[in-house]
Amino acid sequence: MRFHHFIFSIFFLVSAFTAAAQKNPAWVSGKVIDENENPLSGVSVMILGRQSGSSTGDSGTFRIKVSADKAFALVFSYTGYRAEQKNFLLNENEEEKITVRLERGNVTTLGEVVVTDQRDRREAGLIRPNPKTVINLPTVTTGVENLIKIFVGSNNELTSQYSVRGGSFDENLIYVNDFEIFRPYLVRNGQQEGLSFINPEMVRNINFYNGGFQARYGDKMSSVLDIQYKKPKRFGGSAYAGILEQGLHVEGISKNDRLSYLIGVRNRSNRNLLSRQETQGNYVPSSSDLQALINYRFSEKWTGEFFGNISESRFALNPQFSQLTTSVFSPFFTSSLGLDIYFEGQEKDQYQTNMLGLSFTNQVTSRLKLKWLLSRFENDERENVDISGTYLFGERDFDKTQPTFGTIVSPLGAGVFQNFTRNSLNIENFNISHKGSLDLRNHSFQWGVGFDRTAITDRLNEWERQDSAGYSIPFNPGQLNLSKVIKSNADLDINKFSGFFQDNLLFGDSLNSYTLTAGIRYNYNSLNGEFLLSPRVGASWKPNWKRDIIFRVAAGAYHQPPFYRELRRYDGTVNENLKAQKSWQGVMGFDYNFIGWGRPMRLTTEAYYKHMTDVVPYDVDNVRIRYFGENNAKAYAMGLEARLYGEIVKDAESWISIGFMNTKEDIKGDKYTDYTLDEFNHPIDSVTLDKGWVRRPTDRRITFGMFFQDYLATNKNFKMYLSLLYGSNLPYNIPNNVKYRNGLEIPSYIRADIGFSALLLDSDRSRRRSHSPFLGFDNIWASLEVFNLIDRDNTISYLLIKDFSNTTYTMPQRLTPRLINFKVVARW
Repeated sequence: MRFHHFIFSIFFLVSAFTAAAQKNPAWVSGKVIDENENPLSGVSVMILGRQSGSSTGDSGTFRIKVSADKAFALVFSYTGYRAEQKNFLLNENEEEKITVRLERGNVTTLGEVVVTDQRDRREAGLIRPNPKTVINLPTVTTGVENLIKIFVGSNNELTSQYSVRGGSFDENLIYVNDFEIFRPYLVRNGQQEGLSFINPEMVRNINFYNGGFQARYGDKMSSVLDIQYKKPKRFGGSAYAGILEQGLHVEGISKNDRLSYLIGVRNRSNRNLLSRQETQGNYVPSSSDLQALINYRFSEKWTGEFFGNISESRFALNPQFSQLTTSVFSPFFTSSLGLDIYFEGQEKDQYQTNMLGLSFTNQVTSRLKLKWLLSRFENDERENVDISGTYLFGERDFDKTQPTFGTIVSPLGAGVFQNFTRNSLNIENFNISHKGSLDLRNHSFQWGVGFDRTAITDRLNEWERQDSAGYSIPFNPGQLNLSKVIKSNADLDINKFSGFFQDNLLFGDSLNSYTLTAGIRYNYNSLNGEFLLSPRVGASWKPNWKRDIIFRVAAGAYHQPPFYRELRRYDGTVNENLKAQKSWQGVMGFDYNFIGWGRPMRLTTEAYYKHMTDVVPYDVDNVRIRYFGENNAKAYAMGLEARLYGEIVKDAESWISIGFMNTKEDIKGDKYTDYTLDEFNHPIDSVTLDKGWVRRPTDRRITFGMFFQDYLATNKNFKMYLSLLYGSNLPYNIPNNVKYRNGLEIPSYIRADIGFSALLLDSDRSRRRSHSPFLGFDNIWASLEVFNLIDRDNTISYLLIKDFSNTTYTMPQRLTPRLINFKVVARW
């Protein structure tokens, strides 16, 4: 708690030194674009109810002076486009930077001003990337999550999962239109993953919180991804086809403007991507989904929404051969070795997700809003593996002049292993909830209550056999022993009650403005009978300085009740008495808007600290998380992050992000015996040691991400997109080995992807023939993408093989090599 007191002491100490000044105006600036993000020049920008205003320049930009501390609206109008109204309430010297998108259609009459303040843009940890950026981002797996990785880092391009500030994949919340989204849980590696749940062509708004989020968001410890899908205002759609993925979406609205629909379908196959993996064989991965969002306006005050999703991912593999090169992990012997594995058998996995959501919203008055939600989410997952392998390891010949190049010339051992899996998991989650908001003067109250019923049916049947030099490991004369056996059944019914209440307060005089958000969450879990209270508070201050700076601070409790994976111990048994992981977190930072290279820029910095208790330790193998199933650790995470956003190149948005972090844990009872050996390697003495604080599996000390856009100076219809990711090394733990926890390191992750786009058909339909098949299209783009531009062999995990002498051989498992993708995108 001392850290929290320190943050608030600094906050209020700094605010006490604010000086007075005369009243100054405010400013609104930004850019006006069309549906294809082309700048519109000559757009009228008028203050509603007045004759004063301005117009956009050749690049679509504008800047207009307005009165401070008064509600006002700007009206953007242009011939052939629907007028757009934006509402503001700004402080003295404040400059709001916006992007306005005008849509084609008849000119509409705008209503009266509705005052909405800008409190949310001062929330700690909030990042609001442009959804259009997702579509342009050159990545192996298209999705919003890959844009998030620019900010938080990554070590696996095949997965849509991510780690935020030292947290696990299971510590991130995802909402789509206020419905909570769940992921498949049995996925072991990124090869098995299919499509991300979020369809980027349907996204209207992205809010990502990497810490310090408010009480209105749920009970997770790391982050919130809050997605809002589009509300169509006209008929339109898009279609794209590439080597890896294809998709189609349509949207529209009824003639009476009461019914709107948004439908998207996608299909993906990673066969071309996986065909160049180190493990050669017949890969048959496929994934498809269908999403629909239907809105209906019953009256001026009542609206209804239906949201549905059906998705299925299948993964089949008949492995044949794998050739790896590695080093030995042993106290007695080190060398550079090769491993050749010849496989028999197959793997077949299937993951199905179904989601139905229904919501009703009642805008009782302009200040009171009530919303009711009902949803059902189901994951049905199956894993079937029966693969055996014969392996030979030893020193590999790397002399290209020799006929034995690439083969093992000095064998050190041989063996056989067999993996068998028959796992099934079914999770059904029913939710009913209510949310509301009420604005009273400078207060904005928000509340919510919810009930979840979760049914989990789990069947595990796994075993492994290892044979080295004719001996089964572990060796027991006269017996055939398996190296691992997991057999378990679980049937769980869990009832959860949760809710929150918070107040968002805007106060201050004309010289300084403050926001204060204070709230509390509660959560009750019938599985362990635990009742949790999570108070959270956040504040911001915008001083009356010439520089546009906002200071922000947030602190509170972020407790995470166990769901499914945390309950499972390594041996497969379920700990139904597992308590919630608990954390107290503090965040402080600032936003600085400035002009750089003659264009608007924004610099955001944040420092954070997390103190965690009742932690459930875990190991990470690829994307599979194996929990200890016990609250037997404490941990911390602290770090510093900085992000730069702006137009490094005029009219092209770019992001640069860098982070420094340290996270460690102390596991109770993690003791081991260390032996002193004589010259014949016989133990002559021993001592028992406590392992103490060790790096957590997600302890990546340095992360760097960049998304950069550019275009030809002579033709903006030829564009380039560059994505860069760097992450320093990660610890890798030897399973069930206290002494060698953190015994290995996964090398730094370095990734560069680049894409080139060319406009094949622009939005000027007057130049097309009346019988042209492309008459109804707004634009068509062609893209060429090069994934893993530098062709780096990034390591994701290790394959551990023991011989009869108990020497463990670590074989690095690599991610994807360089690959070229071609894609065509059409919009209408």
